[in-house]
Amino acid sequence: MSEANEKQFTFEDPAYRKTYWHTCSHVMAQAVKRLYPEVKLAIGPSIDEGFYYDLDSPVPFTPEMMEQIEAEMRKICKEKLKLERSEMPRLDAIKFMEEKGEPYKVELINDLPEDAVISFYKQGEFIDLCAGPHLDSTGRIKGNAIKLTACNAAYWRGDSNRQTLQRIYGIAFPKKEELDAYLERIEEAKRRDHRKLGKELGLFALMDEGPGFPFFLPKGMVLRNTLLDYWRQVHKKYGYVEISSPIILNQELWHRSGHWDHYKNNMYTTVIDGEDYAVKPMNCPGGMLVYKTEPHSYRDLPLRMAELGLVHRHELSGALHGLFRVRCFTQDDAHIFMTWDQMEAEIQNVVRLFDEVYSVFGLSYQIEVSTMPEDHIGEKETWDFATETLKKAIEHMGKEYVINEGDGAFYGPKLDFHLADSLGRTWQCGTIQLDMQMPERFDLEYVGEDGQKHRPVMIHRVVLGSIERFIGVIIEHFAGAFPTWLSPVQVKILTITQRADEYAKQVAAALEAQGFRVEVDLRNEKIGKKIREAQLEKDPYMLVVGDKEAESGQVAVRHRADGDLGVMSLEAFTAQLKELVDGRAAK
Repeated sequence: MSEANEKQFTFEDPAYRKTYWHTCSHVMAQAVKRLYPEVKLAIGPSIDEGFYYDLDSPVPFTPEMMEQIEAEMRKICKEKLKLERSEMPRLDAIKFMEEKGEPYKVELINDLPEDAVISFYKQGEFIDLCAGPHLDSTGRIKGNAIKLTACNAAYWRGDSNRQTLQRIYGIAFPKKEELDAYLERIEEAKRRDHRKLGKELGLFALMDEGPGFPFFLPKGMVLRNTLLDYWRQVHKKYGYVEISSPIILNQELWHRSGHWDHYKNNMYTTVIDGEDYAVKPMNCPGGMLVYKTEPHSYRDLPLRMAELGLVHRHELSGALHGLFRVRCFTQDDAHIFMTWDQMEAEIQNVVRLFDEVYSVFGLSYQIEVSTMPEDHIGEKETWDFATETLKKAIEHMGKEYVINEGDGAFYGPKLDFHLADSLGRTWQCGTIQLDMQMPERFDLEYVGEDGQKHRPVMIHRVVLGSIERFIGVIIEHFAGAFPTWLSPVQVKILTITQRADEYAKQVAAALEAQGFRVEVDLRNEKIGKKIREAQLEKDPYMLVVGDKEAESGQVAVRHRADGDLGVMSLEAFTAQLKELVDGRAAK
């Protein structure tokens, strides 16, 4: 048997995994109907991680009810019910579901195309409208490796004007050990939740007065500014100049760029002196206006313009999520203007910058090539050429990619960089978008070697993406224990006795004079309590000082992970600290 065949019926095969989870959703629906016959069924698909079923219940599902449903699911698995597929003509199918009192299924059938095959899957007494596929028996599912994980509100068909349903989520695996490992990862993710840590560590706040508009607190601003200082250094190294464009620009500009036609539902608008304006959701039109402020020669290209641009996008309140989904964020944008024969080299230059930045944070990535969407501007031939250019650029660097059909920007194809964090979760942060449309719309030009005017090509790219979202990602990636170079407080000085207060202040002043971020804890508390609290604040280094250290001019050094590192001179500690910070080490 080939390796591919061996994996066909294991979770290594995405198709089998999806089929397994889809069958679990039917088992869950059957369990619900057995226990609560009055509940109406909506839809129950598999998803990227598990499955769910949307249900219309007269009462909310409590944790106790979820446990009962789980237990009934295990019974159904033990019953080894055969799953049987059947088809019905449309009118018979509608009548069948009307008789069963399932109005949501009736609506789904009515909305199917006239020539659609209407299929059902039956297991024991339970039958459900479904296109499949499914496992052949409920006995294929490991009953003790099923877990219902959450119950949330969900609108029928995602429409806030329709019925509010209850969505029960679940997960299942072929082995109980796999479920246990998964649940431990989920618990670890909860411990790392950036909203929880952001509050505990005093980094940012989310206020009812501004949903989706985060407030950065003093320590959060230190973290943010340290991150942006690094961003500026690395961009200078790679040949970028920095610009800034206005937050509000007139509506005509957004019509010209195409954003109004393709993005207006996400834009905030205002009126100034009787003229319509829009708050920018993206930075690119401003970048093109900057390019047009002076004439350009081929000798100026490539021109790499970077911008930390504050943008606003309208998001539904239900979609907001900490720093991951906000209405106001800073995009670390750049727009690169170049000649056609510079495209491949410039794409590779951006990828090298990405490699350098992501490695500093210990983040690996996978590349997706996102191709032409249905809603696009420009000719297919231009899109095909741009897509092939992106592919060749990374192929020639020896990098692999997967295709993401139809997910390009409306103006061009793109490379999306999906970063993997310390828990193996992926986050789409970096993107490189190749654009031959907007330079045309904005009539951008440069004078070529031949003395004639030519149209430049443009790259849109972000490396961190949203600064706010990236901060959320690294809070969870590092569990709030940032590398020393990035930590808001790098050294916490803890006194054993008040007699050491003056020495502690001298040590702090000496460290601050060399640019390190220091806090001093002079409280009249036991040293054990001070150490525990510094550990909870996740400060990388603690210097414990008492009478002995004050007398000898030394410090007792502790690290948040390595514990007691012994007594050393301040000069020796400072040299170690400087090496870690200057080298942006992972520790």
